[in-house]
Amino acid sequence: MKAKALCICVAMALSSMASASPTPGSGAPAMPDTVDLDAVVVTAAAPVATLTWVTDPRLPRQPVPASDGADYLKTVPGFAALRSGGTNGDPVLRGQFGSRLNLLAGDGALMGACPSRMDNAMSYVAPETYDLLTIVKGPQTVLWGGGASAGTVRFERAVPYFDAPGVRLDGSATVASHGRNDQVLDAAAGNPTVYARLTANRSGSGDYADGAGRRVPSAWDKWNADAAFGWTPDPDTVLEASVGTGDGQARYAGRGMDGTRFDRDSLGLRFEKKGMEGRLRAIAANLYANDVDHVMDNYTLRDPDPQGAMPTAMASNVAHRTRGGRAALDVGGERWELAAGIDARTSRHARRAAMGRDQYLAQPWTVDARFRQAGAFAELHWHLRPRQHLVAGARVDRAEVEDRRASTGGMMPMPNPTLGQARAETLPSAFVRYERDVEGRPLRWYAGLGHTARMPDYWELFSPDRGPDGAANAFAGVQPERTTQLDVGLRYAGKRVEAWVSAYAGRMADYIVFDYLDAMGRTTTRARNVDADIRGAEAGVEWQAAGHWTLGGTLAHAWGELAGGEAMPQMPPLEARLSAAWDDGTRSAGALLRVVAAQDRVSPALGNVVGRDLGRSSGFAVFSVNGAYRINDRMRLAAGIDNLFDRDYAEHLNLAGNSAFGYPADPVRIHEPGRTAWVKLDVEF
Repeated sequence: MKAKALCICVAMALSSMASASPTPGSGAPAMPDTVDLDAVVVTAAAPVATLTWVTDPRLPRQPVPASDGADYLKTVPGFAALRSGGTNGDPVLRGQFGSRLNLLAGDGALMGACPSRMDNAMSYVAPETYDLLTIVKGPQTVLWGGGASAGTVRFERAVPYFDAPGVRLDGSATVASHGRNDQVLDAAAGNPTVYARLTANRSGSGDYADGAGRRVPSAWDKWNADAAFGWTPDPDTVLEASVGTGDGQARYAGRGMDGTRFDRDSLGLRFEKKGMEGRLRAIAANLYANDVDHVMDNYTLRDPDPQGAMPTAMASNVAHRTRGGRAALDVGGERWELAAGIDARTSRHARRAAMGRDQYLAQPWTVDARFRQAGAFAELHWHLRPRQHLVAGARVDRAEVEDRRASTGGMMPMPNPTLGQARAETLPSAFVRYERDVEGRPLRWYAGLGHTARMPDYWELFSPDRGPDGAANAFAGVQPERTTQLDVGLRYAGKRVEAWVSAYAGRMADYIVFDYLDAMGRTTTRARNVDADIRGAEAGVEWQAAGHWTLGGTLAHAWGELAGGEAMPQMPPLEARLSAAWDDGTRSAGALLRVVAAQDRVSPALGNVVGRDLGRSSGFAVFSVNGAYRINDRMRLAAGIDNLFDRDYAEHLNLAGNSAFGYPADPVRIHEPGRTAWVKLDVEF
């Protein structure tokens, strides 16, 4: 398939979308009574408002998702994922990776600990235990943190209000090829004054087989449990305390080690007051504490490779402790609404490691980095005229980081020249967007300009072997990244046709890129800054055809170039989906064709902390089918076959297979699962 070939894609199942995004500053929405059993199997998502996507992560999806948040996000046009195994992929939006994408769970930051992001934030998120997934693309909101040049992703749990004493119980079970076996439980009980809610899941799978029948080391076994207890003196007020925990293990075909512990402990407290009279309309505040304890080793889920870079048993234990909070209020008048507030976060990263099986347990913990951030924000929605709107926001963040490493250099440690040093940056962000409804037509167009500044994150400051030329290390030399971006688009919402298109173009000053350098037989990394240009577009259409048929498509393309003419590394290729669905209210059936173009714009010596470009990739097309049957008002059975024709292919962003599993020394991308059958049962009581 040619790289410039045109791809067509369809989004099915807009019935899973909410009619509007939640009020920006007022916290979580009210919990729906039940999962919508009438919804069809979701194959793609469409915007519900300007640059905003909202969906229910509990609905059945195709392809059958992994147990992390990254694969759920892939049904939204513009998203891709870095695959290292069967789970814990790292999400990419519009070709942008890492902390350029603000990832929140329960309105709190959840930070991974692995220096190479084997446990990114989405690794600790079980999507089906959340009620709402909200995405804002681009630097077009300031409410949930700074530096989010790619966008903001929020997994939310709603408040289970009870009008009368009662109990709600929802559950699901999924089985699929390759030993996939998932269970989800959501139970709530309460009365008009108090409630208690428990959400829990377990997800497991064996290694999968690719389209050529080759085994890909990718097994996982994970679980999560979260409980919330709330006081609701009236329907518009809630005080809630929450606690959660989880753990798991995962085998990685594309890593030198596997993840053998994903321990998570979470605490939360939130207060919300809505429906207030006068100018002050809502108040929301929350506190959170998240601790992750992650172990990587090369002996629990594999045997050490005597011929590889890690010939003997070794393990690394890392931990990331995060504490934070947020307070916001909504005020408004007849023609305007304003959300304003403050937020703050501190985090501490620690590590220990040792040669030999479980020898790390005898080693003391060493804190190697501390982070602090505090910000203030305000976002205004001004109704200029009945069909004209101006949305604008601004925030300022103060970010500080301290280097606590006594030594650097890994296997050949050397004294750290920046031990005890700290650096601080003041980071402004702002945007303005004009929206207009066309008179007499269900059509809205918009144009927005946004700017954001981002402090280099832990993985950019502490993971590289070297910093820019002339700097002692990355901590001393890598500068904040600044993005200025124009977003334009339109959305048509007719009775039978819904269509949308969005386009963007931006300049990234001091874009942070990793050089992969060969030195004395081993690969080292250097982080540096370089200016870059980005642009791209996404589009979609859905047509309610005659009878019970729905047809549609989506298209996504991202492009980036570094100063000097080099291609921006790790850019996903042009992608399109075409889908068709039939639904009579009791039964449904659908088909999905996903088409991906070849990618020939690569920079093999460049990448990010996870990996680098592995050369050009081939295009491919994958066909999948699904069906569902509503057994009764409380039960629904859905089934599907992903990659029906057992296509052997690899995504452009997949990591190279590790030699410990028999992959060749020359990089070969991990191939995707072959034909996969799945069945999911949803039940409510």
